[in-house]
Amino acid sequence: MNVERIETAGRFAELREEWNNLLQRSASDCVFLTHEWLHTWWKHLAEGRRLSILTAREDGNLVGIMPVAVRDAQYARMMPRVVEFLGSGVIGSDYLDAIMLPGHEPEVIRAFGEQLNQSNLTLHLSQLKRGSSAVLELAAQLERRRWTAVETKINVCPFINLAGLDWDGYLATRSSSQRYNFNRRLRNLMKGSEMRLECVRSPGDAQRALDVVIALHRKRWGSRGTSEAFQTDAVVAFHREFVERAAERGWLRILIIWLENQPVAALYGLTYGKTFYFYQSGFDPAYSKQSVGLVMMGLAVKAAIEEGVSEYDLLHGDEEYKCHWASEARDLSRLELYPPHARGRIYKRAIDLNRAARRMAKRVLTKG
Repeated sequence: MNVERIETAGRFAELREEWNNLLQRSASDCVFLTHEWLHTWWKHLAEGRRLSILTAREDGNLVGIMPVAVRDAQYARMMPRVVEFLGSGVIGSDYLDAIMLPGHEPEVIRAFGEQLNQSNLTLHLSQLKRGSSAVLELAAQLERRRWTAVETKINVCPFINLAGLDWDGYLATRSSSQRYNFNRRLRNLMKGSEMRLECVRSPGDAQRALDVVIALHRKRWGSRGTSEAFQTDAVVAFHREFVERAAERGWLRILIIWLENQPVAALYGLTYGKTFYFYQSGFDPAYSKQSVGLVMMGLAVKAAIEEGVSEYDLLHGDEEYKCHWASEARDLSRLELYPPHARGRIYKRAIDLNRAARRMAKRVLTKG
């Protein structure tokens, strides 16, 4: 087993074909671990981190990837230098994980654990699908070397199991009031004005469709200030590049409801493998009484079913509207691993104090 540390953007870029081929064969396969998503994140949202990707090869063949970077110490926040997954932060990557060829997991994890143990850096591995066997085995290996492991549930991902269902079959799983409300709202939109649903997939239309999503999302949330999506130039630049890449690979699905040639609701999604990922949405508040957001979601689920996917993933967040469409959810967790030396204990204490201070500040601001 040969382990290499990838520390340059050029070498990272060269791995694209091998990376995606391994990912598609692995148990952790998802759109947020594709080379397209993570390499685009690195270009636009690395924020001073240093690449430290670990790759494992056997007889020259790529059998494992630990997609991580090192974030320098943040002294103002009392945060030490840590190892994090690529894709961490505000962009909303879910199901981050190690990538390994089935049947090679024990030796790959053993090799990665040896490298990480030698680095003596704290690991903050967030947005994990809770119960990930690969990362739990890594934690167990490091704990045997007297590291401290702390796993914390941080969020949930509601999802809809669509296997074997057509649209009518799916609607039958919802409450009678949910079915009635959706069908009535859809009929009202269709009879009240000229309505059409557009689904953008091609690179040539990707930027135009993304502009619609951004504009409607900002209309929806701009006055409330409760969404971090599309709020910085770097995040917008990330999406401008990624939608092109996703369209080239056939993953992009941006759905737009038009009324009288005006966009009133949009949904930014991705179809990868047999899963549709609902990433972001927006609508014009002027049409909130017509429930265009609800209609948009229902039409997106219907389109996913007609495309033949087996799952509609609403990704992280336990917002009430997601529970109207989904009956199941997965937990997301954060795994923290602290090295056994005295500094590791100090780092853990500093991080605990930092989080306690932020929780207190949030409570004070909320009461104010």
